[in-house]
Amino acid sequence: MVKESKPLSHFANGAGHGDQTGFDPSAPPPFKIAEIRATIPKHCWVKNPWKSMSYVLKDVLVVTALVAAAIWFNSWFFWPLYWIAQGTMFWAIFVLGHDCGHGSFSNSPILNSLVGHILHSSILVPYHGWRISHKTHHQNHGHVEKDESWVPLTEKMYKSLDHKSRVLRFTLPFPIFAYPFYLWNRSPGKEGSHFNPYSKLFSPSERKDVLTSTLCWLIMFSVLVYFSFIMGPFFMLKLYGVPYLVFVMWLDFVTYLHHHGYNQKLPWYRGKEWDYLRGGLTTVDRDYGWINSIHHDIGTHVIHHLFPQIPHYHLIEATQAAKPVLGNYYRQPEKSGPIPFHLIKYLIHSIKQDHFVSDYGDIVYYQNDPKLQIYSWTKFE
Repeated sequence: MVKESKPLSHFANGAGHGDQTGFDPSAPPPFKIAEIRATIPKHCWVKNPWKSMSYVLKDVLVVTALVAAAIWFNSWFFWPLYWIAQGTMFWAIFVLGHDCGHGSFSNSPILNSLVGHILHSSILVPYHGWRISHKTHHQNHGHVEKDESWVPLTEKMYKSLDHKSRVLRFTLPFPIFAYPFYLWNRSPGKEGSHFNPYSKLFSPSERKDVLTSTLCWLIMFSVLVYFSFIMGPFFMLKLYGVPYLVFVMWLDFVTYLHHHGYNQKLPWYRGKEWDYLRGGLTTVDRDYGWINSIHHDIGTHVIHHLFPQIPHYHLIEATQAAKPVLGNYYRQPEKSGPIPFHLIKYLIHSIKQDHFVSDYGDIVYYQNDPKLQIYSWTKFE
């Protein structure tokens, strides 16, 4: 096993790799994934399309009611409340479409695709393009080169970025608006677009699906343009544009914290040190308070990463059943108040500290560029 050597500045930043009990999160676990699977009750694997559709119906009704209320009130007092509520509901809709992409929505590929296209296209996400890249993320979670979501920059790649790119990537609020740019251009060092059927993201057999999703995206975009002419661009910005930005913030905030910002640095792998189980065990559960139920318990992430076939409404039960096997490899999420303000400090701290990983070594940890911190707009106490 090849481990990287860390610079003194890395340890000075509090990047110890073991906890107070001496537990090493990079150590191969003493259990197999089959042992985790065996602890999960059989009914947790059952996909009930009627139950799944009930969540869709509820979310769509809430979105529709919020639109009607915004049009009815159309006041400076109501708009900020609407933006937060509707942006959060857009995020909830994304999570249901995400279940369709995993096939945990139902056993019917046709139903999954139909509902997934409707939900994701409505919030300007190319369903199949994202579904395929997200599948790549799950199949390679925790792998430095092969992972697809919030992949760490290697030191060489980090140093190749110009000053502006570094500041934009590691200075809030810019990173929490990254998702639309990721859809168009992917991450630094990776080529392709989620809209292009001939992108390196996709195999030839997937091109038709990607084209279908891109056309659905274009239809939705055209509808928005049409209503901008009918209702006025400024009104559409308030009705759809701002909630869309709130949705993007939710998506980047949640997905980033699933893989970063734990108070003990977690490993990334290369080569023979990586396997599916060890990669999945580097993910982190988060508690979002009363928002847990609104965004369909997406914070229950470890078991979801290991077993994406489990419907979201069984994740909590499955996690509780698996915890005795996972032991220290499961990190109990910090309890949230009604609104998860406590997670903001972890986001700020991680973005200030987690800049790149070594070019070498099969087990690596995030390192810090101290010079970049002087450009940060935030402080972490």
